[in-house]
Amino acid sequence: MTSSDGDAGRGADGDGAERDADDDAAALATTHRQFERTADRLGLDPAIRERLAHPDRTHRVAVPFERDDGTVETVTGFRVQHDGVRGPYKGGLRYRSSVSREECASLAAAMTWKCALVDLPYGGGKGGLRVDPRELSRDERERLTRNYADALGEFVGPRRDVPAPDLGTGPREMAWFADEYADRSAERGVVTGKPTAVGGLAERRAAPGRSVALVARETLRHYGASVEDATVAVQGYGSVGANAARLLDDWGASVVAVSDAHGGVYDPDGLDTHAVPAAFERPGAVTDHDATFVSNAELLAMDVDLLVPAAVEEVLTEANADAVDASLVVEGANGPTTPAADARLAERGIPVVPDLLANSGGVVASYFEWLSDVTTRRWSAEQLAERLDSRVVSAWHEVRDHVAERDLGDSTADHRSPAGSRWREAAYAVAVSRVAGAHEALS
Repeated sequence: MTSSDGDAGRGADGDGAERDADDDAAALATTHRQFERTADRLGLDPAIRERLAHPDRTHRVAVPFERDDGTVETVTGFRVQHDGVRGPYKGGLRYRSSVSREECASLAAAMTWKCALVDLPYGGGKGGLRVDPRELSRDERERLTRNYADALGEFVGPRRDVPAPDLGTGPREMAWFADEYADRSAERGVVTGKPTAVGGLAERRAAPGRSVALVARETLRHYGASVEDATVAVQGYGSVGANAARLLDDWGASVVAVSDAHGGVYDPDGLDTHAVPAAFERPGAVTDHDATFVSNAELLAMDVDLLVPAAVEEVLTEANADAVDASLVVEGANGPTTPAADARLAERGIPVVPDLLANSGGVVASYFEWLSDVTTRRWSAEQLAERLDSRVVSAWHEVRDHVAERDLGDSTADHRSPAGSRWREAAYAVAVSRVAGAHEALS
């Protein structure tokens, strides 16, 4: 799956495989269980707990559009707004035939926690249209997108709800959406992830990968290692995985293996990551690079210091968790580790730093695009990188400190101890505490 904005798509660099209703119900149940466990640990006020367990509202819309042959088809769409206590809802719009209310609800909640963790003035939202984008012509996409914007017009806005690209959508769809919204309001900033010609940020694509590299660097240091001495394997060499790998390479790491959906390449002496084509540069070209072929299963089992699953959800499972031989896992994709695998890796003392923190650079970059729209202020690439780095590293420190403060682990613990693998719990605790605190302040 590909998430153009990097906000909270199910996968970051994968193939967009369809899901069914059971998958979506299971994902929503997992999201809810994670929240309930966090609420238990925090001892949340029952009223606030109940409030955060459910979205603020769910919009279901019927969106008619004209096909190129003149017939009219109606598509079902959703927009779930989870919690807006800290600011406008924020999250992607996806086009895919399996879009459901449950899927959007799960992802909207994840966005609430992700935005809170990096201390952005946003809540979480998610939406989409139940349509296969591969079956749409360019003109059909435009008509559908503009009609979707019209259907959602009263529910969105720069100070109410700010959509972004997601699976099956990109800058072009965001430009159409914003242009249609402009007929309703003169306000700018209704969406992020726009083309640079109409206010988008050129740096947005690289932002999720940048945050993955930053979080990996800080976590390696936490466990007494360094980037310069680290060996790295990256599954999913797309916009997230490739940008993370190249930055780690630039910092001195030895990236020994990378892969895409077709397989990967391996060099024990380290790959020249800038010479390996990323999926967004030449789709399917990773295995054309002159190095030893490895399967994705082999890559996940490599003996490396750092493993970055940056492709699709649920690649680390109960079935292969015992095969993982990395010292540290940093999630580049969203949801690459199943709960069963997470528990098994914890038992084995392998720390897993969650997507909630690791790929948060996407929504941080979206925030600066939105801020630029509503204030008409622009920043240089260097200034943006500095601000993104500051927010992500600050969030990492808060999570690290919370690991120690909540007895989820010791800040000096050996990285092979079970205590060293509680990063997910700590990240959720920081995020949920922040949102709950906002509700408490207003009660």
